Amino acid sequence: MDKIQKKFVWWSALLGLVLAAAALPLRSAAQDDQDDPPTRVARLGYMEGSVSFEPAGEDDWVGAVDNRPMTTGDKLWADQDSRAELQLGSAVIRLSQNTGISFLNLDDHTIQVQLSSGAINIRVRRLGDDDAFEIDTPNLAFSLDQPGSYRVEASEDGTYTVVTVRDGDGEATGNGQTYTIHAGQQTTFSGTDSLNADVEQIAAPDQFDTWADGRDHRWENSPSAHYLSADVVGYDDLDENGDWRDEGDYGHVWYPRVAVGWAPYHTGHWDWIDPWGYTWVDDSPWGYAPFHYGRWVSVGGRWGWVAGPVNVQAVYAPALVVFIGGGGGWGGNIGWFPLGPREVWVPSYQVSAGYMTRINVSNTTVSTTVITNVYNTTIINKTTNITNITYANRSVQGAVTAVPQNAFASAQPVAKVSVAVNAEQIRSAPVSGRVAVAPTRQAVLGARASTGGHVAAPPAAVASRQVVAKRTPPPPPVSFAQKQQAMAAHPGQPLPKREVAAMRPAAAAARPAVKVAPPGKPATATTGHPPANAPRPAVAPGTPGNQSRPGNQPNARPNVPAPNPAPNTRPEANQPNSRPGTNRPEANRPPAAQPTPNRPENRPPATESRPAAPPNTRPETNRPPAAEPAPNRPAPETNRPPAQQNRPPAAEPSRPEANRPEATPRPNNPPPAAERPEQRTPPPAAAKPAPPPKKEPAKPQTPEEKKKQEEKKPQ
Repeated sequence: MDKIQKKFVWWSALLGLVLAAAALPLRSAAQDDQDDPPTRVARLGYMEGSVSFEPAGEDDWVGAVDNRPMTTGDKLWADQDSRAELQLGSAVIRLSQNTGISFLNLDDHTIQVQLSSGAINIRVRRLGDDDAFEIDTPNLAFSLDQPGSYRVEASEDGTYTVVTVRDGDGEATGNGQTYTIHAGQQTTFSGTDSLNADVEQIAAPDQFDTWADGRDHRWENSPSAHYLSADVVGYDDLDENGDWRDEGDYGHVWYPRVAVGWAPYHTGHWDWIDPWGYTWVDDSPWGYAPFHYGRWVSVGGRWGWVAGPVNVQAVYAPALVVFIGGGGGWGGNIGWFPLGPREVWVPSYQVSAGYMTRINVSNTTVSTTVITNVYNTTIINKTTNITNITYANRSVQGAVTAVPQNAFASAQPVAKVSVAVNAEQIRSAPVSGRVAVAPTRQAVLGARASTGGHVAAPPAAVASRQVVAKRTPPPPPVSFAQKQQAMAAHPGQPLPKREVAAMRPAAAAARPAVKVAPPGKPATATTGHPPANAPRPAVAPGTPGNQSRPGNQPNARPNVPAPNPAPNTRPEANQPNSRPGTNRPEANRPPAAQPTPNRPENRPPATESRPAAPPNTRPETNRPPAAEPAPNRPAPETNRPPAQQNRPPAAEPSRPEANRPEATPRPNNPPPAAERPEQRTPPPAAAKPAPPPKKEPAKPQTPEEKKKQEEKKPQ
């Protein structure tokens, strides 16, 4: 009996070890998400003029292409008279002319942009508690703390940065100092050895801001927003290029306005973008959202796009297709067709089970059990492959597109090099989640690889300029040439992150063009003293400096009174519990200490006691007298700082120009012609010479009066 029990225990232990060993690969693969790529990228969604692009790890500038996904390490340059727009779903970044940026980091929780020179306009729509949004310039790192509208300008010589916050809040850090910037403030930061800040009246929107506002309106008023997740990039482009319809089990379907015979994934090319590998770049102006999210379906011979669930955060995919052929077979050609609704997509790169679930449930309606089964059998155990799955679109006429292998691997235009395949070839060809063909450098540079060295690029001083960062960015990317040999061992599959990190030289662990700022201490900005070479703000007549742009999410901050500071001092923006209301001055606070002179809540109410001034005649501070507006003309600066409140009356209470030297008053004389007569106290009426008294005409005398007058005369 003891022998039987011992043998039973031994076999039980052995069986447990076998089961544990069998489960170990599944568990480690499911839990190890270190190789998962980011779930978002930046779409190059709009360009004007000459815009150039440099892929991560490369040193060649090429012509930029619409719909190109951008990620960590990618660079963009907008030349003279040019503009560009980058869309990230939760935010959008727009470049003005002569502006160069690079993504120091771009993942699920971090957007870190290097701005070497020029101006960018940023609209943040959503910002989670764990999210970081940072703009790094040559002398500071600016962190965006709330959704809103921002503008950051880096001078051409790298000596100063101008930060404008129309809506939102942010913090600038540099050389051990931090400055908090609130809505309605424009701050100029000068210096490189020490960071000096000066708050001025916010500038009126210029042509660049107006253009950015117009682009925002398209997104804010897009009818397509009702049919898909807010994180789907590029859905506002669908409105003018197609129509939404309800299609029974598929729900809302978007039909593009295209020519007869058109098919998805046919007009564009394939780029190689790490860490996703082969990525579809469509030629159509609307060709981003339908090719990186959702699924395609053929209804009545017409192709329609079905977006993922509205209430699930969208996850970016390089291309939602199944490949046919490749690797030397199928006549040396590579083909593909779009996935249909409820079909599971299998990535070509290494992913965790959680990532595979997120990317599928966000792009179609499918059971998580089905996703898990596909993941276990095709990725973990490799007991089956996707050849065993029946795909709805594989048999649809015209759904399969094929090109020669060399054309596929070198980013050639698909529509020009596609080859015809018949139904029998499609049925007999093997299907796969990846193409077993190694990419070329042309695929890394993109469709305009031939323009390398022949396009506009940032000046050498700008390209090599160091910037200040608050967060330490990841190491610089590895070039394609360094990875090419290793990728040949597994053609068509991106290298794992750990393998790429091993290729990076130890000296390249830190970015030479990035200087991480030391921890900062709160500092106080001055008012009205920008550096001489900084652009002065110009407020247009009737333009509120802190106007809210349509569609901005409200940034409600409780009206908490700020601590009472000493006279003529500004409370530290970083003090505990002072952020919600630090820019609201107290009643007896001098105007020089007001950090946000143009915010409406800083204007005293009409009932407050303050020196009276004639209506519509408020002059501009520090402006020469000859340039002042004519009498009774509306003042152009609608957001001028209020006069000091409860201030003892001066000799001339109606004169608000505190910064202009006054001439010695001359009583009873009119003011000089250069001064504004309507702003001076009129001379008293008694000072004028009095007119001579009027003589009454003599009345005729009666005889009695004449007689009495003669009697009074001396004899």
